[in-house]
Amino acid sequence: MTIGFIGLGNMAKAMISGIIRKQLVNPEDIIGSAPTEAHRQALEETYGIRTTESNRQVVREADIVFLAVKPIQLPVVLEEITETVNEQQLVVSIVAGKTTKWIGEYFSKPVKIVRCMPNTPALVGEGCTAVSRNENVSDEELMQVMNILHSFGTAEIVQENLMDVVGGVSGSSPAYVFMFIEAMADAAVKGGMSRKQAYRFAAQAVLGSAKLLLETGRHPGELKDMVCSPGGTTIEAVEVLEKHGMRAAVMEAIDACIEKTSRL
Repeated sequence: MTIGFIGLGNMAKAMISGIIRKQLVNPEDIIGSAPTEAHRQALEETYGIRTTESNRQVVREADIVFLAVKPIQLPVVLEEITETVNEQQLVVSIVAGKTTKWIGEYFSKPVKIVRCMPNTPALVGEGCTAVSRNENVSDEELMQVMNILHSFGTAEIVQENLMDVVGGVSGSSPAYVFMFIEAMADAAVKGGMSRKQAYRFAAQAVLGSAKLLLETGRHPGELKDMVCSPGGTTIEAVEVLEKHGMRAAVMEAIDACIEKTSRL
């Protein structure tokens, strides 16, 4: 099996790293396209994959083709490869805001299209990817894609009409979490802790809290209550967050992200 990537940005690199780490295919069985020679050479040296400046060459050689470009670039890419894609190939898009139906309209034949929404923690093997498909993709083919996505984190099948929601709650949320970690670290620095140590404490607290939620399956409110002793320090902090509308701010931010994604 040959896996192709049109676009070799951070997300594509995260996916390629996971695929190679899990030994799903050999590095030479991965081919990717990018416009600049320096970027292609760097990927060849880092991962041992093959690269080209031709998107059509990627399609000609790959059994599974990942579309890993920006939304504004996708129409040009699809127009370029529309005649090269065949009905046996799997086309997997990680492009935000573009539905399988929208992509399928660029082709004059039935094309197998899978839509994914990964996130940047895939760079460290902890990605979370939502997956949907069009009617031309079989269960077996979908599982083949899922196996690739599991190489750099978790993956779940969702209804395609929820993809924009996934973008808000998972795709973009690492940015919100990094802001939260930075704010906690700033407070620790204000209290006298070194910047590096503050980042370690704040980041580990977020990592451990997320793991506790996932592994216990307990409601986040219940886990919050476990930390809030009667008359204690944590409930004082929680009250301040409630006064400043932390929950509402997060919900409004995600609503804005979903709305923006729907307009792409």
